[in-house]
Amino acid sequence: MDLTKITDPTVRRAVEALQTGDKAAWYACFTPDAIFTDDGKRMDFRSFFDNAFAHKEKFLDIDTVADGGTHLHGKFFAGQWGTFRVYFKFHLNASGAIERLDIGQA
Repeated sequence: MDLTKITDPTVRRAVEALQTGDKAAWYACFTPDAIFTDDGKRMDFRSFFDNAFAHKEKFLDIDTVADGGTHLHGKFFAGQWGTFRVYFKFHLNASGAIERLDIGQA
């Protein structure tokens, strides 16, 4: 999959880490107190993504990249939950680290 269409470098690094199963690189893109929501419900970021990495969850394709490369829509393999269309909305702080991630079904 071509990730060069993700124009924000931090978001691209995070998605590359997700795609390759590199948890350390994924978490390095985020602030230590990153906020995370799934379909609008606030969840524990680390617990959720530790589980996602254990199930090898990843994008199968990315259809749309918007808002300066921080909002993605595409088909996602969600492990035990199956495959469906999702959105990932990354929010970066002034230093360029991801301070919030909102995901959900698109």
